[in-house]
Order: sequence, then structure tokens, then C-alpha cells
Amino acid sequence: MALGERLKESRVSKGYSQGDVADFLHISRQSISKWENGNSYPDLDNLVKLSTYYEVSIDELLKENQEFKKRIAENEVKIEENFQKLDFIRGNSEKDEGLMLLILAFIGCLIAPIGFLVAPVLIKRNKKTNTLYKLVYLACVCCLLVNSFVVYSALGDYLGWGTTTVEYIGE
Repeated sequence: MALGERLKESRVSKGYSQGDVADFLHISRQSISKWENGNSYPDLDNLVKLSTYYEVSIDELLKENQEFKKRIAENEVKIEENFQKLDFIRGNSEKDEGLMLLILAFIGCLIAPIGFLVAPVLIKRNKKTNTLYKLVYLACVCCLLVNSFVVYSALGDYLGWGTTTVEYIGE
């Protein structure tokens, strides 16, 4: 924050007008306006009088606010973290695995027992940065359902589940 901004902030916080300060210092109101706009600077005598009138130290008027420096540093850290996240996302978008994972999920549907092993691996491997992120999950669920149906049917045929025999008793 510049000296002019700190002078204006101090004046406003005390509830003084530029005219009040000008009367106290025995100068024109335009001089106060120039100081606050940064077009000119008060001399040392007026700076001492201002610090007394505003009830702040000369140090506070001249030095930058440490709280603002701390905020700026925190914001810079957040900005850097966001840039790193953005770089991560951009880096992974070049290596988009969505289509490959989708194809593997459909292959898992065709080869029944293998689908039970492939689908969980594909779900774990899928990332939000993939373009077909949700479709890969849907394909993996379908793969698991199709594999369950095929295995159940094969086991049912092998164990004779659901088969009935009809004997003809007749003449």
C-alpha cells in the first residue's frame, strides 16, 4: 500500500475530512488531496503532525502493512498450488487412457471369467482427468453384470440347475 493510501485510510478511520486535516496543518485542502492521490508527498514536519493528528506512528504511515504482506504471501502460495494442480491435469490429459480403458472393459465382457479380474483393475486405474471417465465406470459395471450372468448360466448348466424332465406315461 502506498503512502497516499495509508494517509487516506488513517484520515477516514478517524472520521476527518480533507478540510479538517488541512485546517489542522494550516495548508490547502488540495495539498491533502495531492498527498492521498500520490501526486506529491508531505514534508517531514507535516508527516510528524499527521501522525499526531491521526494517532498513528510515523512508522505505520511510512512502512507497508505487514498483514497485507502476509496475505499476499499466502495468496502466492495458493496460486502456486493451483498452477501445480493445473499442470498435473494438463499433463494427464495428454496421456488420456479413457478410450483404452473402455475397450478393455468391453473385451472383459466378451471373455467371461476374465471380466471379473479386469473390471476392478480398470475402475482403480480410471481417473477424473480421462475424457470418458463416467463411461468407463458404466462399462465396468456392465462388464461385471454380463460376467455374472454368463458364469451363473454356465454353472447352472453344469450343475443342472433349473432343468426339469418330463416323463411320458402313456399307452
